[in-house]
Amino acid sequence: MPLSDLTGFVAAALTTVSFLPQAWHTFRTRDVRGISLAMYSLFTLGVALWLVYGLMVGAWPVVAANAVTLALAATILVMKLRYR
Repeated sequence: MPLSDLTGFVAAALTTVSFLPQAWHTFRTRDVRGISLAMYSLFTLGVALWLVYGLMVGAWPVVAANAVTLALAATILVMKLRYR
């Protein structure tokens, strides 16, 4: 595996894992008061576009990280809309 791909996968893993505590807290408590609807909407759209970009250029570290993050972010966004 080229060093650039390895670097990408490590970066993807770290940024995705860093998202997990917030997602877990939100899933567990259903407390969405501290989450900005505008920020999460823009963030989720941005992650979706990064995923599309990764697919278009074949950047698998980008695809892997953004597929997982998109699933988590979209779930939290849905919870924000449902539990506000």
